[in-house]
Amino acid sequence: MKKQVLIFVLALLPLCAFALGGDGSSRHKDKDHDPVFTGVSGGVTLHLGYLFSSSPDQLFSNGNLGSASDVQNLPKDGVGLGAGATFRVHFINHIHLGAEGHMSLMPLMKSGSSVRTAWAGAYCDYFLNLGIVRPLLGLGVGGGQMKRTFVPDNAEPVKIGDIYYNASYTKSPFFYLDPYVGLEIGLGSVLALFIKIDYMLPFGYSGSKLTASDINWGNFMTPSGPRLHVGLLIGSMGKK
Repeated sequence: MKKQVLIFVLALLPLCAFALGGDGSSRHKDKDHDPVFTGVSGGVTLHLGYLFSSSPDQLFSNGNLGSASDVQNLPKDGVGLGAGATFRVHFINHIHLGAEGHMSLMPLMKSGSSVRTAWAGAYCDYFLNLGIVRPLLGLGVGGGQMKRTFVPDNAEPVKIGDIYYNASYTKSPFFYLDPYVGLEIGLGSVLALFIKIDYMLPFGYSGSKLTASDINWGNFMTPSGPRLHVGLLIGSMGKK
């Protein structure tokens, strides 16, 4: 599954490059009818997603979660929810170049355990104009940080050195690739309903400063999974 997603991501890169490059002579010939810059838009979104890891140890980034019997009852997946904002510029009435930022919370157990994720970056997508409906396909790149809090239900202290701990907290920086598909539905000349499904792929190394050597397939981080984003966009939406 991971390799299939990576192949899909790599296939999007030449698509964005081709869309941005295109046929220069054709655009020059028709520049009076099809301007390069066709609008700007932005707005806020809410998201809901299903995120998962292969094991509780990987989810919490903690190899000292307890006995084997305790660990097998801990969660390794859950529901993440949050919000974000986006701003983009439209080109040749088919390309969006933009920037975005999001925050997401994945609550776990009743003890207060959770995974909080914040990320921001740039994106490019290609869209079609089908009346008031605009399907799109794109890719985002950027960075962020996961903050993992693990509080066991029994909260029994564990001695590490001279200190007793009954919880763990880690910060994990990451680089990400974010392939997505989406749909816009025009609600007027300056307003649109925006729907997007993405699958963010974070790469990093838990509890360290992120370096170039950390960005490789072997350091793929979890939890990860699909998210559904829904929001309203305001701005100049270009030609219909």
